[in-house]
Amino acid sequence: MLMKLLLPAIAAGLIGLIVAWPQLRTEDTRFRPGTARINPGEAEIVRMTNARFQGADERGQPYVVTSLSATQPTGTANVVLMEALKADIATSDGAWIALTADSGIYYRDQHKVDLSGSVNIFHDQGYEFRSTVAAIDLKAGAASGNQRVEGQGPFGQIAAEGFQILERGQRLIFTGRTRLVMGGGERPMGAQRP
Repeated sequence: MLMKLLLPAIAAGLIGLIVAWPQLRTEDTRFRPGTARINPGEAEIVRMTNARFQGADERGQPYVVTSLSATQPTGTANVVLMEALKADIATSDGAWIALTADSGIYYRDQHKVDLSGSVNIFHDQGYEFRSTVAAIDLKAGAASGNQRVEGQGPFGQIAAEGFQILERGQRLIFTGRTRLVMGGGERPMGAQRP
């Protein structure tokens, strides 16, 4: 008999608790803008993640510069410090060039990028070059570097003390002491001619 009274009383109590629960909660879960404590020096520095800058060269060919993170130092509206960056450039003949680097400085008003760290230059016609620095002029479609460059392409392998890319990738000049091994031209020691 006690169970006949106790079980309905517990059920009624639970139903009452469920109905009253929203009114008993005192915390407000609505969105409210808050204030954050920011160091005054940090307030002047603009930081972005997954930054993306787009533009076009003198002939209207598009380029895109992206980076994992970008920082704009105080008082420099046109200078952006970039980490883990990539530049994609389309050429007038429909080719595509991609440049990657550990870090770089993007001069927005001049449409120039100075790359440093592990710099890689890829051309969709099978060329790949590696260096530690490169200066890219996105408007003129030119690039240069004054440090050791190594690479390969359909012609073979090359190593030089510097490079220049001119005419939107149509001319490639290697500077300083240069070593070129033409594809298929060098055989292992002791190999016989067919």
